[in-house]
Amino acid sequence: MEYSAARHKTNCRQFSVREQIMIATPPEAAVPIGLTAEALYRMSEVELLTAYADARRQFVEKKFTRDTYRARLEWMRAKMFVNGTGGVTERNMAIEVSEEIARKGQELREMTRDLDLSKADVDLIATVIRMRGVPAANRAQGEDMEGESDGHGATTAS
Repeated sequence: MEYSAARHKTNCRQFSVREQIMIATPPEAAVPIGLTAEALYRMSEVELLTAYADARRQFVEKKFTRDTYRARLEWMRAKMFVNGTGGVTERNMAIEVSEEIARKGQELREMTRDLDLSKADVDLIATVIRMRGVPAANRAQGEDMEGESDGHGATTAS
């Protein structure tokens, strides 16, 4: 099979500058939100929605970084397995005792923990938004629907 640069270019995803920076940025560089529920409840709607958007963006960025790191780790394990000598058991044991793989696995677990904390921040802000009620923009969208559900699967015309 002949290598085709045009085919390779269409099959590979091009990363934006922002995505390249996110990949290169270590997970420790991310700053957690760390807002209390009381502080969130005292915020104006605009500030609250901005905080929610920022928290969601941070969560998605951390998730993308974690998933990329996880895929790289799996790739390293597969590469070590293929390049290893001996039977399947010996190859698996060599991967399991590898200090590099163990260190990267620990980093992945720490990234997952940070991702969970970021998700908790997003959930907290979403809860405060729900406690306050639906913003006017969402209510207007709800009123534009042709029918409303009565909770039993039936719809009534408005």
